[in-house]
Amino acid sequence: MRTCLQQASVNTRTRIMTYEDLLKDLKQKQYKPLYVLHGEEPFFLDKITDYFEEHVLSESEKAFNYTVVYGKEADAKSLIDAASRYPMMASHQLIILKEAQEMKTLKDLQLYCEKPVPTTIFVICHKHKKLDMRTKFGKALKANGVVFQSNRVYDNQVGGWIENYLRSKKLQIEHNATDMIAEYLGTNLSKVANELDKLSINLAEGTKITPQIVQDNIGISKDYNVFELQEALGSKNVLKANRIIQYFISNPKKNPLVVVISTVFSFFSKTYIAHSLRSLNDYELAKKLKLPVKNEYAAKYKVQKYRTAIRNYSQAQIEKAIGILKDYDLRSKGVENVNTSEGELLKEMVYKILH
Repeated sequence: MRTCLQQASVNTRTRIMTYEDLLKDLKQKQYKPLYVLHGEEPFFLDKITDYFEEHVLSESEKAFNYTVVYGKEADAKSLIDAASRYPMMASHQLIILKEAQEMKTLKDLQLYCEKPVPTTIFVICHKHKKLDMRTKFGKALKANGVVFQSNRVYDNQVGGWIENYLRSKKLQIEHNATDMIAEYLGTNLSKVANELDKLSINLAEGTKITPQIVQDNIGISKDYNVFELQEALGSKNVLKANRIIQYFISNPKKNPLVVVISTVFSFFSKTYIAHSLRSLNDYELAKKLKLPVKNEYAAKYKVQKYRTAIRNYSQAQIEKAIGILKDYDLRSKGVENVNTSEGELLKEMVYKILH
C-alpha cells in the first residue's frame, strides 16, 4: 500500500525514499551532511524542514550550533564560512537555507556541496519549483547529498491523499465526505492537512468520517457544496441547483465564484470525454477520466454523476456549457463586466447551462 505522502520522494545514490522513509532516517539520527529539499509542493518541504528545526538539536545545542538564513539575504561566501565551522559542544551544527529559490548566488555553493563538512547538517530548502539537476551544481547536490523532490498533487490525487492521510491517523472516511473536502479545499495540502488535523483531534481512533461530521467540524455544508452543484447540473435538477446557488450567494467567502467555475468546468470537461467513452465499463471509464479508484465498487460511485450527465446532455450541449463557463470565468475577472455582482453572474451562468 502506498503511503499518504507518496507524491514526494528522495533520490540518493543507492535508492529512492519516500517522505516517510526520510523522516524515519532522521528519527534514527542517521544524518547526512547535505540535504536538498525542492519541488512544487511546499507541504512536504515544510514538514521536513520543521523536523530538522525541532528535533535534530537539543535546546542547549541550538544556542551555538543552529543557523537559519533566508535566500534573499543569503550570501554564498558567508554561508560557506558558517558551514565550514566545527560545532561547539555538540556532534553537529545545523544550517538551514530557507527560500533558496530567492538566493542570487545559490550556484556559488557548488564547491562546498562537492565536499560538504561531515559535522555540519546543511539543509537547502528550494520551494515552489524544481532545481535543475542536470547542471554542474545539480550534479554536485545529487552526488554528495540527499535530494528530496516534492511533486505537485493534482486534483484527481487529492481524494486518495486525504484518505491515506486520515488512515495514518487511524481514521476512515466515506467517499462522498472525501469528495466534499477535496472539492472545497482544493490542492493546497497545507490547508487540507490543517483541517484534517483539527478534525482528528475531536474523533476517536477507528471513526468513519461522514458528510455530517465534515459539516459539523469543517464547516462545509453536506447539502450545499460544489460537489452537490455538479450533481444538480448533471441531472438537470433545476430546483436543487437554485437552492445551492442561493446558499453560495449567502456565503460568498466560503464559495468564491472563481472556485465554483473552475470545479464545474472540470466536471463538464470530464463529462465531454465520458460522452465518447460511454461504452466502457465503470472501472475503465474511471481510469480514462483519471479518477482515483481502487476497485469496481469505487469506480461505479465515481462515474455515476458523469453517466447521469451524458444522458441529459448531448456533446453539443456540453460544448455550449463549457463555452458558457469560459465566458463567465472572464466576466468574473472583470472582462466586459463593469458592475454585475458575483451572485448575479452565478445565477446567470447556472440558468444558461440548465436551459
